[in-house]
Amino acid sequence: MRLAHRLVIVAGACGLAAATGAAGVVAASAGAGAGAARSAGAPVAASPLADVTVHPDAIRVGAVRASGPTSTAQCESDWHVACYTPQQVRQAYNLPSLYAHGITGKGSTIVIVDSYGSPTIKHDLGVFDSAFGISAPPSFKIITPAGKLPKWKNNSDMPGWAGETTLDVEWAHTIAPSANIVLVETPVDETEGVQGFPQIVSAEKYVLKHYHADVISQSFSATEQTFPSKAAVEALRGANYAAEKDHVTVLAASGDSGAADVELNGSTYYLHPVTSWSDSDPLVTGVGATQLHLDAQGNATSPASVWNDTYSKNANLFTTGSSQDSPDSSGGGKSILFARPSYQNGVASVVGKARGVPDISMSGACDGSVDIYSSFPGAPAGWTQECGTSEATPEFAGIVALAAQYAGHPLGLINPALYTMSAHRASYPGLVPVTKGNNTVTFKQNGKWYTIKGFSASSGGSYSLATGVGTVNALYFVPELAKLAG
Repeated sequence: MRLAHRLVIVAGACGLAAATGAAGVVAASAGAGAGAARSAGAPVAASPLADVTVHPDAIRVGAVRASGPTSTAQCESDWHVACYTPQQVRQAYNLPSLYAHGITGKGSTIVIVDSYGSPTIKHDLGVFDSAFGISAPPSFKIITPAGKLPKWKNNSDMPGWAGETTLDVEWAHTIAPSANIVLVETPVDETEGVQGFPQIVSAEKYVLKHYHADVISQSFSATEQTFPSKAAVEALRGANYAAEKDHVTVLAASGDSGAADVELNGSTYYLHPVTSWSDSDPLVTGVGATQLHLDAQGNATSPASVWNDTYSKNANLFTTGSSQDSPDSSGGGKSILFARPSYQNGVASVVGKARGVPDISMSGACDGSVDIYSSFPGAPAGWTQECGTSEATPEFAGIVALAAQYAGHPLGLINPALYTMSAHRASYPGLVPVTKGNNTVTFKQNGKWYTIKGFSASSGGSYSLATGVGTVNALYFVPELAKLAG
């Protein structure tokens, strides 16, 4: 599995590059038809096991600052890109107006799942909250139901996962400040040749059985083609079935490589559009990413667009230290494993006979990244920025927690409600169309340049394989979702 985020600290950050994967990418991407040779649901091989690893899907960027959070003005001056504080992002989604009505996530519980977690997350969240004037969550529990974590190693995937954990916790809490948080850390040690997903599934089943949960946030996935078979994926769906039965919403990031994604070797991209699981699971809400365009107060200077930093020299310098094209864009495409679910029948002209992702999008652009604070071993302590669909997913988890509070109970699978809202947009002002941008990406591989053509936003604002049904105005979206899904 791959997380929906890439951990990269560039110039000014002690020269540390903690990323892994293709071209430094640790992204769970997605794309188009995932290969015309296979139809939806066609098997890839014939093994019930998935020897697939999980990596984070967030991108850690910019120089580490010890003195305090970086302002938009500082990012624009130093890097010629934007970065945003919690106050700006909250304003962008009209959250202060919702908070004024007492809808802050009180009584809801967000479950965040990450391999290894972060040994400093409780301290780091406290520093983050203090800097931005955010109250601590009413309850913050850390559990390891899949087994004891291995000894921390700086020269491993652990710092990357710790960065992912930091982003997930701090930004789910930013959106739903009064929601309870349960952080589920998994050991992800290789077990009988199977790595990553089985431990996460086991841990999620445990949480569903022993804890109250409203929403599960997963900022990771793996390219569908890297699984040995459809049976291998089916063997990993137990937690999703359990969540559906228990009426718990499950979210997964759609990935950070646009219409491309990384092969099983972790070092090269597929040269045709692909997508990923578990965001492609019909029981899961796939979360893509947009680019916000905000002023210093968080007011929109123009509507949100599809996140695609691939062709931005400034964004690439910010994330990789090079101005060359880099495939940083919101994942989206058509599944080769799952047929179109009934809730997508209204968008059959877009998805065809396949399950299409993402379903909805939130902020995730690197030119528009968000502040985080971390102090885990293996990376310089201080303030930096992160971006990617790993940012968008915990943000939307916060939105779901707010809606669960409004409804007074968990919402369960929200996808039917999302597509009903999309089909009747005039009646649901909380669903905001995304009409500009695409997730086509370009990259250099084995000495050659490749462009993987992706998908464009709908000029009319309807469903697209770049941002799903669109993004949200939380003041209206939260009560609308609560009433439809509740």
